[in-house]
Amino acid sequence: MIYIKWLGHSSFQIRTTDKIIYIDLKKYGRVIETSEKADIILVTHNHGDHCSPPKIQKLRKKDTVVVAPKNCASRIGGNVRTIKPGEKIAVNGVRIEAVEAYNIKRFKSSGALWHPKGYGVGYLIKVEGNTIYHAGDTDFIPEMRKLVSIDVALLPTGDKYTMDNAEAAEAAIAIRPKIVMAMHTWEKDCSEFKKKVEANSKTKVVLLQEGEEYCLA
Repeated sequence: MIYIKWLGHSSFQIRTTDKIIYIDLKKYGRVIETSEKADIILVTHNHGDHCSPPKIQKLRKKDTVVVAPKNCASRIGGNVRTIKPGEKIAVNGVRIEAVEAYNIKRFKSSGALWHPKGYGVGYLIKVEGNTIYHAGDTDFIPEMRKLVSIDVALLPTGDKYTMDNAEAAEAAIAIRPKIVMAMHTWEKDCSEFKKKVEANSKTKVVLLQEGEEYCLA
């Protein structure tokens, strides 16, 4: 059994038979607190709503493996296994692959992209026969069309910094996961996302409430 709990924003806990995995522990705002120590902590990029060194330290054990892009390592401190798109890491039976995550159409007032290519990553997490895709902060990018055999896709839908509902639905239709969940929603209604995905694919849309978990049998 695999349990996927949404902790708010882009933060998730993935609980397996013998592993606790966290993704994007955030620094501020609404988030579900947890005290269960981590076996693995994944960080997609260096923004404070995805990389919180205090939260990481709180849930870190002596043998916890922290995986993050190189630009996060000095902030997090301690032993961090750095990763970039295309690289793979195996941790006690869990296989982790970093994939591209970036903006192509969302810009700061300065004209720079919020998430330029190379700044952050998404993750493919292969555990207990399932592949879970955490997209990170990203637009609908060409690399998503190459993803195959995804059991659960965690996609941002909130706009401004990432895909909006319509674009995330297009991404889900292209990826064809068995299940897709919305994240990074900024508390926006995701009914448009659900309706579009389910009308144009066989993918099941699961919209979790913060703190709610889904059992992947």
